[in-house]
Amino acid sequence: MFGTLASPCGPGSATGATDQGVTDTSIRIAYGDDKGYQATPGLDQEMGDAVEGMIKWCNAQGGINGRQIIGDRYDAAVLNVNTVMQQACKADFMLVGEGFAEDEAAEQTRVGCNLAQVPGFANGADPANGPMSYQPVPNPVDLLPMSILPQMAKLFPQDISSFDFMHTSLASVTEYSINKIAAAAPTFGYHIDNCDVVLNYFGEPDYKPFAQKFQTCGAKMIWINAGEGPLQDNFIQAMNAIGDNPIYVGEANEYSPKLAAWNTSGIGNNIYVREAFEPLENAAEVPAVKDYLNIEKAVNGHVDQLGEQSASAFLLWATVAKECGSTLTRQCMINNLAKVHTWTGGGLNAPADPGNNTPPDCGLIMKLTGTTWSQFYPKTLGQFDCNPSYVFHVPASAWGTTLNAQRISTKFLGPNVIYPQS
Repeated sequence: MFGTLASPCGPGSATGATDQGVTDTSIRIAYGDDKGYQATPGLDQEMGDAVEGMIKWCNAQGGINGRQIIGDRYDAAVLNVNTVMQQACKADFMLVGEGFAEDEAAEQTRVGCNLAQVPGFANGADPANGPMSYQPVPNPVDLLPMSILPQMAKLFPQDISSFDFMHTSLASVTEYSINKIAAAAPTFGYHIDNCDVVLNYFGEPDYKPFAQKFQTCGAKMIWINAGEGPLQDNFIQAMNAIGDNPIYVGEANEYSPKLAAWNTSGIGNNIYVREAFEPLENAAEVPAVKDYLNIEKAVNGHVDQLGEQSASAFLLWATVAKECGSTLTRQCMINNLAKVHTWTGGGLNAPADPGNNTPPDCGLIMKLTGTTWSQFYPKTLGQFDCNPSYVFHVPASAWGTTLNAQRISTKFLGPNVIYPQS
């Protein structure tokens, strides 16, 4: 078992060199992260570590129907993602559980070589609705899981009248998601100040002028999505240095042990993060979280919520791969992934619909206090707050791409793309 999910791994008699990377005895998959990025060493390393741990866990049980899993771990280091994708295109059966910040820059290559994927996350507009791609917890361009906005409006109604964003110069990493949040926020009663603060993603010599601009603008609540690292750390320190301590609201990439370890002085105590995954702190209440932590401990892996995403992705991939048996092809995987309409990763995440690329309508809020994260809302540990209204229908002007009738990005579609067959 993994949480509430029967393990998809075990012995069996599957045979055949059915597709690239598949033999009688093995399945070769690609995975990875951006851990070699010099500006933020170890970036998303927990994603690669998670898949590494899951491969070891699965192979110890007998692999998938008796085939052992061989993992090719790639380090895109943010800027080398297309080179990584070209390498994976030549050898691997599928991409599984990966998380590349600049995945948009490699999407044409991925689609061009029909490299199907079950990613830990899809960051760019085209990968988020890309063909041959099924996320365990989807984040498509046209549907936005936004539980934190109505939840924060309920908890801090006095602060949503002055809301704004920490923009950066690397639009493909931060601005795509900000544009969707900006479209959704007014629906939930937020007033956007448009302070127009744009930080160089690769660092600033002095952060105080940017902090002062926010202070002059009067922002009481600021959306952050750069993640822990020098850019965001220095910005929050600069805000504190001028005596301004607004509420910071962010997505799941903010919830990490690294950010908690950084907050020794408590200047990040106003950080609140949306979660569709069970937090690590709830391991005693949620068996799937405990299983994830134990699996990663066995490989000395870094752990955080992004690692949970990769673990859930691996389990989704492995569950469908088991169903394919001796007919393990990319076509079979896509046929069956498209049929998965309720997925929780054994209890790791809120129910989502990978087959229809539909995000969960549930969420919880994590708060940072000192060097500790804790569930802030709802108060009952292990519980999500769910409501259909928490999924926002994003206007086409904020998609960042064009979708066809099947809600698939049309940008890189070609005649050889693999579609689900009944």
